[in-house]
Amino acid sequence: MHPSRRDFLEHALAATGVALAGLPTPPAAAAESQPPAASTAAGKVRMAVIGVNGQGSLHVAELKKVADVDLVAICDCDPGAYVRLCEQQFKGKLRPPEYVQDVRRLLDRRDIDAVTIATPNHWHALMAVWAMQSGKDVYVEKPCSHNVEEGRVIVQWARKLGRMCQMGVQSRSMSGMRETIEFINSGKIGDVKAARAICYRQRDSIGHVETPAPIPPGLDFDLWAGPVPAEVPKRKRLHYDWHWTHRTGNGDLGNQNPHELDKARWGLGKQELPRRVVSLGGRLGYVDNGDVANCQVTIFQWDDALLISDVRGLPIRTPVTFGLKGPKPFTGACNVWYGTEGFAVGPNYTSGAAFSYDGAPLGAWSGGAYRDHFANFVAAVKSRNHADLHLDIEDGHLSSALAHLGNVSWALGENVRPGTRPTLAADDPHVAATWESFESYLADHAIDYDATKLALGRELTIDPRTERSADAEANRLFGREYRRGFELPRA
Repeated sequence: MHPSRRDFLEHALAATGVALAGLPTPPAAAAESQPPAASTAAGKVRMAVIGVNGQGSLHVAELKKVADVDLVAICDCDPGAYVRLCEQQFKGKLRPPEYVQDVRRLLDRRDIDAVTIATPNHWHALMAVWAMQSGKDVYVEKPCSHNVEEGRVIVQWARKLGRMCQMGVQSRSMSGMRETIEFINSGKIGDVKAARAICYRQRDSIGHVETPAPIPPGLDFDLWAGPVPAEVPKRKRLHYDWHWTHRTGNGDLGNQNPHELDKARWGLGKQELPRRVVSLGGRLGYVDNGDVANCQVTIFQWDDALLISDVRGLPIRTPVTFGLKGPKPFTGACNVWYGTEGFAVGPNYTSGAAFSYDGAPLGAWSGGAYRDHFANFVAAVKSRNHADLHLDIEDGHLSSALAHLGNVSWALGENVRPGTRPTLAADDPHVAATWESFESYLADHAIDYDATKLALGRELTIDPRTERSADAEANRLFGREYRRGFELPRA
């Protein structure tokens, strides 16, 4: 009774059926007036996972460990992703979760209370809003949006409909990270007015081709495209490399660094967008089908605080120590918070340590598991109180928007030679140290700056109240156009 790969594939393809004719329509046009899904206060939360070709497979693995969850269905426009998931996680099981290819059909169902979303970024906001309109609570991966405006729209719908909506930055629920932030906020390293969000992860070239990406068998490309034009991109593979094109992804500033941007902002205690933003970087060191930066430093300035985002996608040949005593040289993703009396470092999602500026240890914390963030979401689904969420969508929006602001600045920039620096906060010692380190890092590589351009972004001024800029070109990039039938509903 062990289903084979062929059995799974035939089942998945049969469940797919014939693609719907005509233009797509969102589920339940009058959904905001529908009653919510059945109460789960006394029983299990019936859940579905949408998008399992990457991060979503981890959603499935962790949700299986949460006692109050009944995993009802898996949704993916690519049946092959469902097949691989079943082989990896349900091998030998008689009944894996049901497969649904079309997210609109999944959201029509009344036997599902909540969904998790791990699709490409361009789908996050629309899918989250459709799900909430259909009476479902939502856990959406980072970034929760593809642009600044989308994040605020998700927040508005969550409040209007009383839905629970959490973003998937798992460190928010890790006990070690929560204790680290509590220590930072206690004042024991003094006033914290600067933080760094570090992403030193090597990202190799995705190659350069002049042909459309091959479409996996059975994949419904119209559904894959959703709100963006249904034009098959030119690249070697369709899946995953969507991160590195602006139409569907946000580069590593919007891929890995929302984790670090969120923690940095959390430690700074900032609950609004910054007033000024500038970004410098480029897709450096290789020519490929990607069009977003792989090396990028972004400065965010509030009236009384700075956040420095530092993304490096080429190999790290000279590890750095952030210009401070204490931590060892580092590669990977981490955070540093600078206080007047000391500093703290979060080297991963689950731990942190604090030091005085002479290197004396002040404390260290660790603990937590990936599933804790899902368990927190499920608890809030049952309590019906969004304040119980460790990363409510309001915070998710603000942290995602930081990435989008940096990318808008960079997109509006001009090509410059290496060594050029923005003027924003140029005299701050942490900013100056970052530029010195970044320039040294770039010098470690034989970069052809005529073939791969370094761009100094436009300095943007933001009104935190309206979440708009004084720059009309920037405001246009804060949103986007949507393909007919996949327009983002406004609350």
